[in-house]
Amino acid sequence: MTNSKRKSSSNGNIADPASASVPEKKIKGVKEEKEDLSNAAVVVEVPASNDRDSPVRISGRKTEKKEEKTKTIGSAEIAKGTEPPKEFIQAKRHFTEALVDGRVHFKLGDDGYVQAGEGEDSYICRVVEMFEGLDGESYFCAQWFYRAKDTVIQACSNLIDDKRVFLSEIKDDNPLDCLIEKLKIVRVPLDAEVGTKRSMLSNGNYYYDMSYLVPFSTFQNLPPDNEVDGNESDSTISSESDSNVAVAKVMKIKDDKRSVMRMLDLYSGCGAMSTGLCLGANIANVNLVTRWAVDLNTYACESLKLNHPETEVRNESAEDFLLLLKEWEKLCQSFSLVGGGDPMSVEKDETENEEDDGVDDNGVGLDEEIFEVEKVLSICYGDPKEIKKRGLYLKIRWKNYGPEEDTWEPIDGLGDCQDKIKQFVVEGFSSKILPLPGDVDVICGGPPCQGISGFNRFRNKESPLDDEKNKQLVVYMDIVEYLKPRFALMENVVDIVKFAKGFLGRYALGRLVSMNYQARVGLMTAGSYGLPQFRMRMFMWGARPSEKLPQYPLPTHNVVTRGVSPVEFDSNAVIHDDIKGAELEKELYIGDAISDLPPVSNDEERDKIPYGDTPKTEFQKFIRLKKKDMPGFVGIDSSDHLLYDHQPYKLNEDDYQRSCQIPKRKGACFRDLKGVRVRDDNRVEWDPDVERVYLPSGKPLVPDYAMSFVEGRSTKPFARLWWDEIVPTVVTRAEPHNQAILHPLQDRVLTIRENARLQGFPDYYKLLGPIKERYMQVGNAVAVPVARALGYSLAMSCKGTATEGAVFILPKKFPNL
Repeated sequence: MTNSKRKSSSNGNIADPASASVPEKKIKGVKEEKEDLSNAAVVVEVPASNDRDSPVRISGRKTEKKEEKTKTIGSAEIAKGTEPPKEFIQAKRHFTEALVDGRVHFKLGDDGYVQAGEGEDSYICRVVEMFEGLDGESYFCAQWFYRAKDTVIQACSNLIDDKRVFLSEIKDDNPLDCLIEKLKIVRVPLDAEVGTKRSMLSNGNYYYDMSYLVPFSTFQNLPPDNEVDGNESDSTISSESDSNVAVAKVMKIKDDKRSVMRMLDLYSGCGAMSTGLCLGANIANVNLVTRWAVDLNTYACESLKLNHPETEVRNESAEDFLLLLKEWEKLCQSFSLVGGGDPMSVEKDETENEEDDGVDDNGVGLDEEIFEVEKVLSICYGDPKEIKKRGLYLKIRWKNYGPEEDTWEPIDGLGDCQDKIKQFVVEGFSSKILPLPGDVDVICGGPPCQGISGFNRFRNKESPLDDEKNKQLVVYMDIVEYLKPRFALMENVVDIVKFAKGFLGRYALGRLVSMNYQARVGLMTAGSYGLPQFRMRMFMWGARPSEKLPQYPLPTHNVVTRGVSPVEFDSNAVIHDDIKGAELEKELYIGDAISDLPPVSNDEERDKIPYGDTPKTEFQKFIRLKKKDMPGFVGIDSSDHLLYDHQPYKLNEDDYQRSCQIPKRKGACFRDLKGVRVRDDNRVEWDPDVERVYLPSGKPLVPDYAMSFVEGRSTKPFARLWWDEIVPTVVTRAEPHNQAILHPLQDRVLTIRENARLQGFPDYYKLLGPIKERYMQVGNAVAVPVARALGYSLAMSCKGTATEGAVFILPKKFPNL
């Protein structure tokens, strides 16, 4: 029977456990021998009074024709978030064991291979029921196991041990003669190394330590032993670290609701993602703090530090950060602050210096000028002196010299100041200037994958990870593997699960599962959480075995998702199954977000100005709250509550002249300028009856690039936004040449602050750097309301109050609780 099938692995979904045509096979002796109960190895009938399933089987459900059930085991799509359709075969009687093909003796709870298509690996299942149908044929109900290649991981299954399989919730009925051979699948603890798990196999064929669910590509803890069908008495290895046994660890935060949870924000940008996560978690009474942040952009780091003075912000590459963490652990070990390691190697240098004869290699006296270390200020890994010599460096304050003379010095050259180094390491260890493995509760971040960008004409579709522009995904996962946080949350563009059949998304998921993290993938639209923006992003949760895997918050606002979810991950969109029955707030438009902001000119230079007007919408009232009044804010409020960053990118004179001539109405763009004609096929052409107009500079009013953009079909060049519209996304470059970004009524592009509003940044969040840099910080950010909702979900998992399932409904009026 084929009521619930694995999806075909060829289309990126789940392989049907029996997708091939099954040839006719005679079931030897089942009918004939079941009358002879002296041959108990053939058939043992289950008394109806002891058979829980028998009443369901015999409840009068319609039986499909034999031909449809026994000849072909086909494939069927499983609707997102729903159980497979139940189509029971009526049962005449049940068995506890049976002889298949006269040679293989199966009992209830046995594991077995199931016949697959020609050239395919046999499928793997557990026999949870055997019965005779009213048609006289014998059937078994299978609960399926997945190999990694049968899951969404697919092409990245090489990351997973080939002895490891995953238990599914999918069960269906099949002809008994589809069973081929018995095998043994052993349940093992999730939080153990591969070698340990293999050693537990004994004479088993496979081991399993996780469940796999199709909706949201979920890998999660197994249910308790007594919730798994079949006889597990001889195939289960108990462990305190298995599944959800460590509930006490999850629940301990209930006893201390304000216990600090430390977060590391990788590829942090200006800090939008971590800001939202902290706000959401604190609303749920979990004290999440961004303790460390790393980004390569100097201005973004300055913005984050300004808004989060409690955060140790590092302006460096993620690769160098990981190398630094490893060296830092060695330093801590060398001074016996943590276990392992050897004494610090500079001790040898110190010994060598004691035997020095006071003359350098050139015969010059070394005491002519001696620089003495006063204090070690900082540490980094890389090449801060730009001398093409990478390594571990310390920033030194020299005695009798000021801060302007501070220098970076390789640690290998500081062998005579071990006391100063030890003081720095001890103090840094105490204040946690850098995290050690086990120090981090949450890692969040969005590793840039520029190699999958649609603007990249040279994308490597065959081997995406060979592209240097995609290497940060590997680095992100390497940092997670090294630090072993309780939770990880990775954000990325939807192309990560679209490009090259979703290879990079599969890789990321495979890495987490290979590290024994529970994981799931969701696609979330910013507008669905209270923004006038259609932007969709991928969010991947990871959680250690001892934790509850966080859920995805369902949309709170009635925004129709633009476009379609990637075919490869079509069950991952975070949406309501019953949109009509969901209680959603009205969608927000541009006017709801920015109509209260004071007018500014194209050449506005003030960095902060008074509001001037009162808020007109609930969104504006909320976004204008002071820090101390913002739900979830924890810390000191030193803001003066003026309006920051309300400056536009200054258009050059030609573009400004063009903008001034764009009508102030909905839909206006360059097509409304003199000399442009729109054909019936919606393409533009020059109007032959109108002489071409030129600007005072001598440049044409209508530039050629506007006429040829998207083969003349685009309406985006010099387009005005309008109050009742929703933007596709917030851009990083505020130029009107190929995107709609002109203010509805003012002759300028949207300001930094207006863009920040569309991303959900609170008005108190001030940005630093040149104007272009600030636009980039905003455009590259995670929408704050989405991060806030995810932070609330994280807190529910930390507190042990999360419900079952991959999604949940946020409290009404969230975040104004």
